Amino acid sequence: MASMTRRDVLAGAAALTLTRAAFAKASQPSTAVNFAVPPNACDCHTHIFGDPKKFPFYAQRVYTPEPALPDEMSALHRALHMERVVIVTPSIYGTDNSATLYGMKARGATARGVAVIDEKTSDGDLDAMERAGIHGIRINLATVGQTDPAIGRRRLQASIDRMKRRGWHIQMYTSPAVIAGIKDVVQTSPVPVVFDHFGGAETALGLQQPGFGDLVALVKAGKAYVKISGAYRASTKAPDYPDLAPFAKALIAANPDRIVWGSDWPHPNSNPPPGRSATDLTPVFQVDDGRLLNLLATWAPDAAVRKKILVDNPARLYGF
Repeated sequence: MASMTRRDVLAGAAALTLTRAAFAKASQPSTAVNFAVPPNACDCHTHIFGDPKKFPFYAQRVYTPEPALPDEMSALHRALHMERVVIVTPSIYGTDNSATLYGMKARGATARGVAVIDEKTSDGDLDAMERAGIHGIRINLATVGQTDPAIGRRRLQASIDRMKRRGWHIQMYTSPAVIAGIKDVVQTSPVPVVFDHFGGAETALGLQQPGFGDLVALVKAGKAYVKISGAYRASTKAPDYPDLAPFAKALIAANPDRIVWGSDWPHPNSNPPPGRSATDLTPVFQVDDGRLLNLLATWAPDAAVRKKILVDNPARLYGF
């Protein structure tokens, strides 16, 4: 009984101290970029975690992050020489895209967004989001532990039915095994499908893990985009993730016209440690994004290929 009371007290204390001053800042690069970043380069995967008093969290979230604000994101991108950004609504907000729209407005014309919607989201809502710069929707299966390809198939098909009239893309965060189970839907989709974070591949399972070959084939055929982002989600071998290089190189070699890069700033930890609940504050990871970006030069040594990944592909996909 005493331990329960203590947890309750700690949770209450955490809730009371949920202010910007209570935390370390979200990570900023400590390593300089060591290659020439082309003009109009785009970081295609970031999040804004706003003040929870203004942007309340979704009750069914699986983690509670520290704030990460637009001015911090701008500082990050000045250091990385990134002019453009794509802000993605994270799972902690459910279908409330307010924090994403706030971040986009703060950034201005160089920002685009990816929203989360459901059947209650009206066409009028989508019209308003489109005017604000939203260019896609996200289906997040991985963060909530959803691994059933049948559910992925239904959600993807329903999203295609809504997006085909609008010309937006559909972004999915899932696993290679699920991708294997939905590849036929992806192949025939009239709208672009984008897979987050290396398609959810895990380096420990190797290049032959079920579904990764299917992902590479979809990319090669021009039927899917992949974000080479979220390295820490795929590999435990920080800070240079050497075991991730073969995955990145395989995807880039398959079709450099279907690859985009993202930092995944501010690097949320969506898997709270044992003993912490979804409503306990879970610190964001401190990642050196300069060192992370430098990996792109080893994965794609050709500057022309890097320009496709950083500039041309994002411009096409997000409407810059």
